[in-house]
Amino acid sequence: MRRLLPRTRLLTLTGAGGVGKTRLALRAAESVRGWFPDGVQIVELSTLEEGSLLVPTVAAAVGIREMDRQAMPLLLGRLADKRMLLLLDGCEHLLESCTSLVDRLLRAAPRLRIMTTSRHRLGVLGEQVLPIASLPVADEHAPTRSIARNEAVRLFTDRAVTVCPGFSVTSANAATVARISQRLDGIPLAIELAATRLRKTPLNRLLGELDDRFAVLTGGDSDAPPRQQTLRATMDWSRSLCSSAERHLWARLATFPGGVDLDTAEEVCAGGEIEREEIFDLIAGLVDKSILITECSRAGTRYRMLDSIRAYGRENLTGIEEKRLRGRCCAHYRSLVERCRIDQMTSDQLDRFHTLQIELPNLRAAMETCYGRPVSAPAGLEVASGLWGFWLLGGALTEGRHWLERGLRLVPAPGRARLTALWADALLALHQRDLPAAVTRIEECQTLAAERGDATAAAFATTVSGIAALSAGDDRRGLALLEQARLRHWDAGDLNAVGINLYLASMFCVARDPDLGAALGEELMALCDARDAPLFRAYALFAIGIAAWKQGDWRRAETMMLQVAAPWSVIEDRWGLAQFLEVLAWTAGAGGAQERAARLLGAADRVWHELGFSPTQLPYHACSHQQCETRARESLGSRAFGREFRGGARLDLSTAVADALKES
Repeated sequence: MRRLLPRTRLLTLTGAGGVGKTRLALRAAESVRGWFPDGVQIVELSTLEEGSLLVPTVAAAVGIREMDRQAMPLLLGRLADKRMLLLLDGCEHLLESCTSLVDRLLRAAPRLRIMTTSRHRLGVLGEQVLPIASLPVADEHAPTRSIARNEAVRLFTDRAVTVCPGFSVTSANAATVARISQRLDGIPLAIELAATRLRKTPLNRLLGELDDRFAVLTGGDSDAPPRQQTLRATMDWSRSLCSSAERHLWARLATFPGGVDLDTAEEVCAGGEIEREEIFDLIAGLVDKSILITECSRAGTRYRMLDSIRAYGRENLTGIEEKRLRGRCCAHYRSLVERCRIDQMTSDQLDRFHTLQIELPNLRAAMETCYGRPVSAPAGLEVASGLWGFWLLGGALTEGRHWLERGLRLVPAPGRARLTALWADALLALHQRDLPAAVTRIEECQTLAAERGDATAAAFATTVSGIAALSAGDDRRGLALLEQARLRHWDAGDLNAVGINLYLASMFCVARDPDLGAALGEELMALCDARDAPLFRAYALFAIGIAAWKQGDWRRAETMMLQVAAPWSVIEDRWGLAQFLEVLAWTAGAGGAQERAARLLGAADRVWHELGFSPTQLPYHACSHQQCETRARESLGSRAFGREFRGGARLDLSTAVADALKES
């Protein structure tokens, strides 16, 4: 792979499930990271089930926050001049979409190189296909030292040691280990599954079980290639060694593409043959058998399956189990989204955002499941609507609108789910500068809210109408509508809605009327201080900081800005952090630190470019940006300015933010 990458712009690793395509690709990508000045970007596609979401998913992975309905032009622009390696892992189920995307990227970005893993080649012009074969197996008649050095035997030994400390290949067992590697055709996943049996099964008995089992399972008339038959036989054998309850749990856990924690497994997977109290021990048993992989992070412990094992598990899910599980998944994830709404003013906003990030593959699967049946479609629309704040702050506007608009087509009934989805979709549309679509949604929401007497939906529709009016340049009407909606929320005692209104109003007003923007920001700050909402507080500080800058108080502006970096970094708000770097450049210049101003302008410029945007397109940035650049260039001279600017532009975002905080 290292030899091929410099010679081709598209390298596709192909091979059957279980041969280690992903692991090999990740290892290779890491080993060549130094070859690519703009980095290596890995995009895992196995949890993505819709081809229409491929482009926005890749765009998000390379740091694009969507500000337009079409993510493709932004992605093409972002990668046009990049010397980067893009790894798309697991393309086979999205083959047509991946082929189209890769072809366009290679044409638009001449220095980009792409590596993919797939069970099938993409068929793009110039594609170099590298078939990944199983590991070479050992000859049982070879000397012990030769057998021990064999790759398949080494893998077996490595995994065996984890369950049977002290295990090694000796003259007494070398022939048996070699025969096991032969029986498993050198397939890494099959070898790992078999090695875990040494915890309870002696080596000779393990070989006997494999011989007996495979004689039955691979002796039929299957049209599958031998290695695929071997892998399936290995998983069939592993399943036969599980208890009945473990088999059922394996099948049920296979429905979670993003993995699962213990609480979710207990809530969703218990029932029938499995008691809730058994779940922990059953999970431990599946971990012991290498069916489940344990992953630990600051968010807790999660359990996931390799793709081949998960696909096999789903095949063994009975119709009754699947129907029951579908309903439980919909209910669980609808409840989770309600508990983790980041549009509520709570102290755990950042933790909620992180939870939604982790659970996104499962949330997608839940919405897909809900939308699959008319009776559960409203629940899916509630999930999509409840995520509106996540879609907005995470910059996933296209995906958010995808799920909202799909649900709106499936749920024509004028219930609460549709009303919320209408104003949420309109708000996302406005952030994508799609005013006509937003107006259509708002008008329907207002009509239905009036017919149903839904005061909450009517107030939110009025808020979004105010943003639409501001976007269209009608400031007087826009401000009046926002204030009208805010008073309704106050009267209803809905402080979360008041906070949303103040957040949106302050963001849109600060450029036009700094005094009003500051007042709205201060009002939002007062709410945040009372309820400790870090994300709302960050946006309040930003509004106050911009207002202070426009009022001529650059020191206060800098003080406000320095407090927004931490929460924005946690949620990876590149749009916000670009503005953070931009405004700090202005304050540095105002304080006479022109070298620092030039460097910060360069760092901000890199992020603006990645976003497919320019500060000159923002009314509250354009003039200040130009003045800051002109002042720094005149003070330093073009040569010194360029040197500092380029130095800032070479920094990745996290380093640029850290340096800006340290220097301040």
